[in-house]
Amino acid sequence: MDSIKNKVAIVTGGSRGIGRAISLMLARHGCHVAFNYLNSHKEAAALENEIKTCKVKGKASQVDIKDYQQVKTWIENTRREMGGLDILINNAGVLNDKALMLMTDEEWRQVIDTNLNGVFCATRACIVPFLKQKSGRIINISSVSGIVGLPRQSNYAASKGGINAFTKSIAKEVAAYGVRVNAVAPGFIDTDMLRHLTDEHRQKILTEIPLGRIGGVDDVTACVKFLLSDQAAYITGQIIQVDGGLAM
Repeated sequence: MDSIKNKVAIVTGGSRGIGRAISLMLARHGCHVAFNYLNSHKEAAALENEIKTCKVKGKASQVDIKDYQQVKTWIENTRREMGGLDILINNAGVLNDKALMLMTDEEWRQVIDTNLNGVFCATRACIVPFLKQKSGRIINISSVSGIVGLPRQSNYAASKGGINAFTKSIAKEVAAYGVRVNAVAPGFIDTDMLRHLTDEHRQKILTEIPLGRIGGVDDVTACVKFLLSDQAAYITGQIIQVDGGLAM
């Protein structure tokens, strides 16, 4: 995918799961990758080394995505050290499922602050450079939970629904400057977030997915890869579901 070769990408929450897979996909296509993590030191160091084996620049940084000043400094340093900035992947996110009547203020705020405010922080820090250079690609990793809602996920669904609305609003705001903004909304993807499921729960989920399988990270990275490519040059403001038909 020559359209991202030698470009510079920021991936938030890049050390594990979908973020890790996206970071590696970018590196394998010749893109320099900077990603942040919060606590996953070992995983972050391993990913940084793996990115560098692709003969591109790779940099892991411990940054709290909820803290705008930390994020702004990180992105400024990345631009200086890597020679620019072309792509932002807003992937950082957390789950804290609970029935609303049992949910604490902290459990609500933690999810909203990480998933939604984190997207605001990173996008705000990147948007001026993108506007000045009249180019840039932003992809927000959302969820089908933000489209159809899932029980015991009011905090998560609210954060992802907010990301979907944010995507469309910003896409309209920056389109005239050559900046494209889209979102990918995965369904059930086989990452650490699903490892706690019992076999019974997993089988129940499968009955709800028309394609009859839980997705893999490659299903998500394929969509991200397309949206970053020149083939998607006329696509912006879209929420693309990668969910096996779950949220049809």
